[in-house]
Amino acid sequence: MRLGFIGCGNMAKAIIQGILAKGLVAPEDILASNTTQAHADATAAALGIQATTDNTRVAGESDIVFLSVKPQQYESVIDQVKDNLHECQIVVSIAPGKTLAWLSDKIARPVKLVRAMPNTPAVVGEGITTFCVGDLTTPEDTKIVKELLESFGLAIELKESLMDAASAVGGSTPAFAYMFIEALADGGVAEGLPREQARTIAAQAVLGSAKMVLESGKHPAQLKDEVCSPGGSTIAGVQELECGAFDGTTMSAVQATVAKARSL
Repeated sequence: MRLGFIGCGNMAKAIIQGILAKGLVAPEDILASNTTQAHADATAAALGIQATTDNTRVAGESDIVFLSVKPQQYESVIDQVKDNLHECQIVVSIAPGKTLAWLSDKIARPVKLVRAMPNTPAVVGEGITTFCVGDLTTPEDTKIVKELLESFGLAIELKESLMDAASAVGGSTPAFAYMFIEALADGGVAEGLPREQARTIAAQAVLGSAKMVLESGKHPAQLKDEVCSPGGSTIAGVQELECGAFDGTTMSAVQATVAKARSL
């Protein structure tokens, strides 16, 4: 199986690193494209894969093609490579807002389509990728793609109608979480903690809390209640967050992210 990546930025590199770490594909069977020869050479040196500046070569030589350029570049890149795609290939899109119908219309030839939305924690092997598949994509194709996506974290197949919402919750949450960690650390610094220690404590607390949600099987509200002793310090902090419309503001942030994704 040969994999191709049209565009090899941070997300593509994270995906490639996960695939290589799991030994799913040999380095010599991965071909990625960059805009300049200098970037292509750097990619080849860093990952041990093949790299080129020729998008059409990637499209023509790969069994599975990841379209990993920026959303605003999709139309021009697809127009450039579509004549090199064929019906036996799987084309995986990782751009927000680009529906299966839009991709099919722009490619204008029968190909197996997968729409996937990974997030940046894929870099440390803790990504969450939601994905949906097109009509021509077989169960075996889906199994292969899911195995690749699971090489750098969790992968969940959804109906396409849920993709924008899931992409917002999964794809944008790292930014929201970083803001929360920064704010927690700032609060610690305000109370006298050194900056580095405050950041480490906050980040580890958020990491551990997320792991508790995933592994305990308990509802987040139940886990929250288990931390909040009657009349204690934690419930006092929770009250301050509620006074600041923490829940409502977070929900509005997700909805704004979904709206923007759908407009891309």
